Amino acid sequence: MSTVLVLRALGLGDLLTAVPALRGLRRAYPGHEIVLAAPARFADVVAATGVVDRLLPTVARGREVPSRLDWDGTPPDVAVDLHGNGRLSRELLAALRPGRILSWVDGPAWRDDEHERVRWCRLLRWYGIASDPDDVRLDVVGTPGPGAVLIHPGADAAARRWPADRFAAVARAVAAAGLPVTITAGRGEGALAGAVAERAGLPPGAVVGGDGDVPFGALAGRVAGARAVVVGDTGIAHLASAVATPSVVLFGPVSPALWGPPAHPRHRVLWRADDPAALRPGDAHGTTPDARLLRVGVPDVLTGLGALGIPVDAALSGAAR
Repeated sequence: MSTVLVLRALGLGDLLTAVPALRGLRRAYPGHEIVLAAPARFADVVAATGVVDRLLPTVARGREVPSRLDWDGTPPDVAVDLHGNGRLSRELLAALRPGRILSWVDGPAWRDDEHERVRWCRLLRWYGIASDPDDVRLDVVGTPGPGAVLIHPGADAAARRWPADRFAAVARAVAAAGLPVTITAGRGEGALAGAVAERAGLPPGAVVGGDGDVPFGALAGRVAGARAVVVGDTGIAHLASAVATPSVVLFGPVSPALWGPPAHPRHRVLWRADDPAALRPGDAHGTTPDARLLRVGVPDVLTGLGALGIPVDAALSGAAR
């Protein structure tokens, strides 16, 4: 069978922002097997896209290019570099001797000012492959029961992690309004989520996950069934966009112009930059919360929830920044 190998060995948000490009490839190569090289823990996410036939597991530290790809059989007919714009990722694919390589090295000029979804769709368009950067939707069945406000306090870097006491204040205000609250935690984030729940006066059962990643089907179902999501600039924000759940997304070191949700009234973006035109005013992988993120206060988030129809207005006057 003819194959298209796509390299995107990054995080959850990276994978979800690549869905429009993957859909473009599926339409362009309907008779090919689409193989995605990505971390093994995203197998369920890959399956949920509905456009990838097989996952090729990768191993790498952080956001580095994998040192090798365990590819068996004949070379892929097409190899697509959705990992980055450097030569390392292209050379990794070239070592497999594909019939054709689609990459920035061989294609159009890289632009630093593009949104992540737009960037990869533009790469494919340069090669004659149509794709829609707003085509992010995943078909997910929401978890049964009344919609909770889902709060995700974690992020893979402290620079994009809003303080736990502020997340707790938001959770406390939502609970005071009579709405259920769910605190989600990724692998290694159990202590953080537990601290948020405790400070908000929520029972331990309000926390989902923490010891390991929540299975994607369960996580996506909870996000899809939520009344709204409060989250920083991380994968859960992109998941909320993919399942069309209203969200309040907090940004700090990187502009939402690069990683924000689709422009839609159900998504509220909070960013307090000195210069709104600056795209990367801080270090997205920094070890302390970004100054711009810290300028976002609890009242800002509650106002965002109020704009989404979440009745927390009465809590605004007493909310601490």
